Amino acid sequence: MNSQQQIQELLIKDRYTELINFCEQQIETEPDVIITYWYLGLAYLLKGEEEAAQTTWFFGLSEATPETEEELTNELVQIIEHEAQRQVDMDNFQKSWLLRQHLREISPEKVNNLLYLIQLSIKISSFTPELLQKWQIAELLSQNHDSTVDSELLLETIKQLLEFRAEEILRFIEASLPHLQEPSAFIDILITAAVTIAYKNHQPKFAAHLMEFCLQLNPEHPGAQKHLSSFYGRSMCYEQAIETAQRFYQQSQTLYWKLESNSELLKALISAGAWQKLEPIAERQKFLLSELIENLSETIEPKKISASLVVYPYFLHYIQDNPRETRWFHNELGRIFQRNLHAVTPDLIEAFPNHQKKVSRPLKIGYVGSTLRAHSVGWLSRWLFQYHDRESFEVNLYLVIQNPEDKFTQYWFVRNVNAAYSFGTDAKEIASKIRADEIDILVDLDSTTLDTTCTVMALKPAPVQVTWLGWDASGLPAIDYLIADPYVLPEKAQEYYSEKIWRLPLTYIAVDGFEVGIATQRREKLEIPLDAVIYSSSQKGAKRNPDTVRLQLRIIKNVPNSYFLIKGIADDTTIQNFFTELAAAEGVDPTRLRFLERDPNELVHRANMQIADVVLDTFPYNGATTTLETLWLGIPLVTRVGQQFSARTSYAFMTNVGITEGIAWTDEEYIEWGIRFGTDESLRQKVAWKLHKSRQSSPLWNAKQFTREMENAYRQMWQHYNG
Repeated sequence: MNSQQQIQELLIKDRYTELINFCEQQIETEPDVIITYWYLGLAYLLKGEEEAAQTTWFFGLSEATPETEEELTNELVQIIEHEAQRQVDMDNFQKSWLLRQHLREISPEKVNNLLYLIQLSIKISSFTPELLQKWQIAELLSQNHDSTVDSELLLETIKQLLEFRAEEILRFIEASLPHLQEPSAFIDILITAAVTIAYKNHQPKFAAHLMEFCLQLNPEHPGAQKHLSSFYGRSMCYEQAIETAQRFYQQSQTLYWKLESNSELLKALISAGAWQKLEPIAERQKFLLSELIENLSETIEPKKISASLVVYPYFLHYIQDNPRETRWFHNELGRIFQRNLHAVTPDLIEAFPNHQKKVSRPLKIGYVGSTLRAHSVGWLSRWLFQYHDRESFEVNLYLVIQNPEDKFTQYWFVRNVNAAYSFGTDAKEIASKIRADEIDILVDLDSTTLDTTCTVMALKPAPVQVTWLGWDASGLPAIDYLIADPYVLPEKAQEYYSEKIWRLPLTYIAVDGFEVGIATQRREKLEIPLDAVIYSSSQKGAKRNPDTVRLQLRIIKNVPNSYFLIKGIADDTTIQNFFTELAAAEGVDPTRLRFLERDPNELVHRANMQIADVVLDTFPYNGATTTLETLWLGIPLVTRVGQQFSARTSYAFMTNVGITEGIAWTDEEYIEWGIRFGTDESLRQKVAWKLHKSRQSSPLWNAKQFTREMENAYRQMWQHYNG
């Protein structure tokens, strides 16, 4: 056996002391064979004697001449690299990391080694984004224009780094772009990660940067443009969201992508409160929807149809109160999407033979959604989970792009169920888990507000499926029931719903109340006289339909010494210009308007609501959580009742607390009630007293009773299913 074979055998068997002795003997007899120094240093390092290793390697390199220095250095690098990989193959990640750290000191410019080092640092939980700056890897990538960078290794490193959100990560990714040989794979990875980062980690600005990188590689990539506009919107960068969506529409060539891009533009404009630009876009949306429904089967392959299809009509509800038209869009698109989804996923579509006549065990109820957190759905649904009868029902949570460790989620939901699972955006994975758990009744909490949940429901993972609370019905044939009550939908609503409307006897939601913090707003701070009447509206920009805002301003105009507080989520400049221009047109002094910043949390928001004497509701999309908060705080409310679900929520809640004062069926009545509340203090006091007393008597404030009614509904649904 020659010396190299003996060295390798001792190395493989981890006999480092023997290897050290052998190498020292070899050096004594053949001091000019420099490679022996490399293995001697390697043995010292693996034995834990780092200083001896460094000294040995330095001595070996000092023997090099200018002609042999590069060759000898490369030889040492190759030996260390080979051993580093061998240690990884044996799952000795700490040793591999140590080897590559020393390799970095020998060849600090070697990018591939740094990429491995990043992955190993992540593996052993020692990575921090600051290391990228320390190692100057972004600078090395920017300077390295040859083909030595391993593109696959780089791509995998980026994929792992996306778990960290920092400026250093963004600089690293940007410097990597010229070295990526498979841009399409990179874009797919970034889009998947960005969706999770934006919605689960609530960092849409970081996600937007990732989409900008995608568009550097492919400026016309439709998916990247779609998500970029959406992420800008969630970051409240509305102008950028609108510009991106407009560019997306201009570049769209097919009917499908025109509708996709127009939907993003419609969403961006409504979210920004840019109603002056909205009408032609909304009309184009309805035209494109009709065209797509008529031509869809001929123009698009089933596998190319995404759940976005079901979401397209969503924002029309903010613009018009025409449920026959909007429900037709939902029902048709829901049917088409589900049909095509089933065509490409036949393996997930099957009957439920194991569910028949299961009466000997508790009913298994599954709740799926993305909003079981400090969100409107979370605040309102939490009591149901607290009061669920755990002996009669086994309850599971399927959290979509949501962190189960979130304190709100943990306290109100996770600890009150049998099992909770967290998922990303893979709808098939979620549906498969629900099916494997043999859930009897699956309750959808998102409806069309999230395409992932739409896909889960369309896959029909449970024999009975229900939509509740998160929004109106989705129109998917796989949904059996929509939970409602006697008031939130008109009597004839079943005529235009594909789902069976299941009306609970009293109310479709109840809460035990709301926590209230310490107020930070005072009249003197807002320069409002103590004897003035304060009207308030606390809604996001999407709900501020200009027709209703005009009615609100006419109320202000006709109530002397009144002021209007406007608070909500929208671009500050856009929303202020929007209200100021409408006020001028209605003859209202703009100095009577007060624009408030968002409160730091829900508890402070509720405390600050109490500064208002009267709350003016929105139409055709009413408040829901804000209405319940208003009623709980004893503040008179003026609402306009329509025909669609979202135009009747406040009416349903007010009816359930025994209040008719403030319910308007026409625009004229809306103005009349607003003026009456503003000019009649005794009327305000009367309503406030009735609201205060309702806390002890109204079904709206009895969540335990409501839970029993929901559970009775589940039992009856299951009986219907079993015939």
